[in-house]
Amino acid sequence: MSMKILGLSGSPIKNSNTDRAVKAILDASGLKSEFVKLSDINVRPCLACKRCVPDNICKQEDDFQALALQVREAEALVLGAYCPYGQIDAFTKAFLERLWSIRHVNNLNNGKFAVIVTSGVANDSLGEINSKSMNPMATKFLAVFRVSTAIETSMRMERMDVIGSIKIRGNVPCLTCGEGTNCKMSGVPVLFGKGTIASSELCVKMEDQKDVLEEISRMGKILHDRLS
Repeated sequence: MSMKILGLSGSPIKNSNTDRAVKAILDASGLKSEFVKLSDINVRPCLACKRCVPDNICKQEDDFQALALQVREAEALVLGAYCPYGQIDAFTKAFLERLWSIRHVNNLNNGKFAVIVTSGVANDSLGEINSKSMNPMATKFLAVFRVSTAIETSMRMERMDVIGSIKIRGNVPCLTCGEGTNCKMSGVPVLFGKGTIASSELCVKMEDQKDVLEEISRMGKILHDRLS
């Protein structure tokens, strides 16, 4: 049986929440799948050279050639990203740019299903995200929605059928960098209150987010039903 679903994660963190969420969707589908961590391979941004025009094959000499074969084989993509500096992470962005080589003229991604996973920093104490007096870290969580929307736009430009978007809580790097307690730029006191000691024990896990687990199960079932 050929691969049905290709899962990709732009998170460079080993075994990150994003990684595990993407893998959980693949498992929930019950279908044959493969997982690629984009930080483990070399996929550079598009050079806009247009050398892919005659045959839909990118001519850059990096790992996208092999990845493009996997994309073409898959009937669905599950793409996970995170939001450094409130933007799409560089690994995911480069991947999305390189899809142009597959899209133009022949639109080879047309009709594939897509699920988007986006992780970002948030905390229940931040208040409503539409508040006029918005906390700076609440503004940062808005990035999860912006990034998710941007990825969805890219997928729809590929003429993919985006069947769902899952947004998960991630963790500020200040918790584990070693300087998060005293750094003047630390997000720890903003997220957890002044005087909080930075610790990995404060990190939230994807598996502890009930709403996320429910969505993962639902997306897996939808993929199974549509691809079986």
